[in-house]
Amino acid sequence: MYDYIIGEITKITPQGLTIEAGGVGYLLNVANPYAFSAQLNAVTQVFVEQIIREDAHLLYGFATEDEKAIFQKLISAKGIGPKSALAILAKADLDGLVAAIDGGDVKYLTQFPGIGTKSAQQLILDLSGKFDPQQLPSLASAGNSALDEAMEALQTLGYKTSELTKLKDKLVPADNAEDYIRQALKMMVK
Repeated sequence: MYDYIIGEITKITPQGLTIEAGGVGYLLNVANPYAFSAQLNAVTQVFVEQIIREDAHLLYGFATEDEKAIFQKLISAKGIGPKSALAILAKADLDGLVAAIDGGDVKYLTQFPGIGTKSAQQLILDLSGKFDPQQLPSLASAGNSALDEAMEALQTLGYKTSELTKLKDKLVPADNAEDYIRQALKMMVK
């Protein structure tokens, strides 16, 4: 089993990249090969997961340990293979993905290629609550500053902490505090 490879990235293609370590070129399937463009011809650490099938031994590469951990969780879900998991990681914000799965957000999950309503529901069923902050340290420590900022603003407007705590889990992942505030206000008006 491999954990990571430290070597020189010698080639980037639309399907993946080649990293040379110890005189051997390892072909890695990655979610977004061009994210590694800055490291071309440079020594880099790439986290890897090996998948062994009847007809192939494949290596999947990741820029961070968190990305690798989420990939491992995704492929453990019924109906999600390595290609689907890579497609999800290629388009996903890791915080948003974890929040969508834990929050049961089918609409967010169906935006990924090959993920329909049933697949999204299966992902939620299989993975909700299974993302351990100890396994995903940067997600746990990073938090969601936009959401925190929105909650503080709503408290300033006079909303009770108990109301906001219940509401927090129902909010769809957003890019900024203003979007969270708009969502929260719409939900509280109903």
